[in-house]
Amino acid sequence: PGTLTPTTVTEAALDSMIATLDPHSSYLNPEEYKDSRLVTSGEFGGLGIEINMDQKYKVIQIISPIADTPADKAGLKAGDLITHVDGVSIKGRDVRYAVKMLRGKPNTDVRLTIQRQGIRPFDVTITRAIIQIESVKWQAVEGVGVVRITHFISDSEQALEKALQKIFRKLNYKMSGLVLDLRNNPGGLLDQSVAVAAVSYTHLRAH
Repeated sequence: PGTLTPTTVTEAALDSMIATLDPHSSYLNPEEYKDSRLVTSGEFGGLGIEINMDQKYKVIQIISPIADTPADKAGLKAGDLITHVDGVSIKGRDVRYAVKMLRGKPNTDVRLTIQRQGIRPFDVTITRAIIQIESVKWQAVEGVGVVRITHFISDSEQALEKALQKIFRKLNYKMSGLVLDLRNNPGGLLDQSVAVAAVSYTHLRAH
């Protein structure tokens, strides 16, 4: 008693309770919520990875590297575990602690120790950058529209609308089908995921 603040105890209790639900549920304190809002705005500083706590090994797990970011170009993969940052072990530390170590000024380097299934742990040095997320990419293939949605961020609905309009024009408004590619999409804003589904359905019915 008296060695921990009430806020620390409360957050620890909430983290423990929510961690029993599933690997994708977590409690966000005000600072973490602010960081989350920053990420879903579509532009932030860092390496370009979505992370979570691996409950088995108590280290940071990469959910997905963001396409065309320093992490992606460095070859990091979904499922990789980060055990050390600049030689400092992060085992048993919370996600907030890891995020503070991973983020920094653009054009500065950070060294990660990666544990990947099937091979020995290795180090990789990555240069931080301003991460700008292009959440929607598209192409037209043999009359079918293919739209890749990398994240559900604040402008995903608007970006999908624009992508579909370009696809329709390219196919002379004779699109025979639509593929939404959500592979390695780590999620994001729930309202945007609902809006994306609605926009896709509406355009298919209209054309």
